[in-house]
Amino acid sequence: MNDSARAQCVLFEGIGPKPVTVQFEEDRISSDGGAILLKAVDKRIQMIASMAASFTDRRAGGRVKHEVEELLSQRIFGLACGYEDGNDAAKLASDPVMKMVAGRDPFGDDLASQPSISRFESSATRKDLFHMATSLMRCVVESQRRRRPEWTRRITIDLDQTPVPTYGGQQRTFFNGHYDTYCYIPLVAGISFQGEPDQYVVASVLRPGNVPDKRGAISILSRLLPQLREAFPKAKLVVRVDAGFCASEIIDYIEGEGLDYTLAFPGNSVLHAASAILMSEVRWTSGKSGATEHRYAETTYQAGTWPHERRVIFKAEVTQISGREARDNPRYVVTNMRGSARHVYENLYCRRGDFENRLKELKNDLSMDRLSCSAFLANQFRVIMATAAFALFQELRQGAAQLRRASVARLRLELVKLAARVSSSARRIVLSLPRHFPFKADWLALARPLTT
Repeated sequence: MNDSARAQCVLFEGIGPKPVTVQFEEDRISSDGGAILLKAVDKRIQMIASMAASFTDRRAGGRVKHEVEELLSQRIFGLACGYEDGNDAAKLASDPVMKMVAGRDPFGDDLASQPSISRFESSATRKDLFHMATSLMRCVVESQRRRRPEWTRRITIDLDQTPVPTYGGQQRTFFNGHYDTYCYIPLVAGISFQGEPDQYVVASVLRPGNVPDKRGAISILSRLLPQLREAFPKAKLVVRVDAGFCASEIIDYIEGEGLDYTLAFPGNSVLHAASAILMSEVRWTSGKSGATEHRYAETTYQAGTWPHERRVIFKAEVTQISGREARDNPRYVVTNMRGSARHVYENLYCRRGDFENRLKELKNDLSMDRLSCSAFLANQFRVIMATAAFALFQELRQGAAQLRRASVARLRLELVKLAARVSSSARRIVLSLPRHFPFKADWLALARPLTT
């Protein structure tokens, strides 16, 4: 045993029938063997290659050691495997599986260093980021087009935001009184298809911490709508957002595009008066039953900035929580969709609540909130990388019915974090995985279709 290996030995006594020695000396083993599934997914949808083609490489050609596609792959697959920061590049540069999924020989030169990754993140211009985000959106939409018929009847577009606290001197970070912190506020868009519970993130745009909720919504819709109409020409498109996006210019844009919509609307004295009788009835019913009660009704209403009256659905609700006083909880939704007030509210609008789980996955599982670069555009680059990693997991979980509703964290734990020994011959590279891997059946069920 050489001195380097001996220095990395750890001796455990009393754990088993014999002393246990642990030593780090295998340079052909990776802890991320399952990442090959994500690489196969990307090969099928060509997402990273499309994003790389959208990026203008301004480096001197003769001095380039790592192509744009390789750098993007290194960063996106790193995030997918749980390595949240560009600083992790130093730890992953020699990993044989990470080399392979980035497009390199697993036993060849190392991947890019941390300084190279940092320079790459900081080199992206606003134009690069726009085109990369558009390519990502197109790949997600095209993938869904291939999975379902062109006569898909309805596609719902969700827009939502989430705060990302900032620390230090990041550009364009501001104090937000609602969230009570200095932050950025990324805007995230997703699509879902009629009758399906799944939601697919298609875009994430970083915004300063002091912007109104509505900022950027029309910009995303203007890019997304042509792609959806081309891919699904017979589908009715529906926009579903919360009250922060219910601005006159957004509703006018949506109606001008001929879209259906369900938008939460903040209450005011006029709407409270319209729902007063129903609220009184619900208070009486709730007081008698001792439980939360709600009923639905509707009215027509025209705000001062609206060119005409619109349909407003209201939910008169009184909530009862043990140990607390009963509380009125009236809610309003402006819509142009048909159906009873209850149907529109419960079956069309309320399902947007699940989109918050996609935001949690982006932040908690793929570190979209890891925005520690000083430059705003570099942090936007990171947001796009996290969204791209999420797109790979979206594709992956569609392939296995038993994991269809699994979170990114669970998919990573069960399918990606897998010890693998890498070997190579003149004809092929072999990944040797554990014989007793507990999720082997699920892994193979996903892998086999990706090889055809």
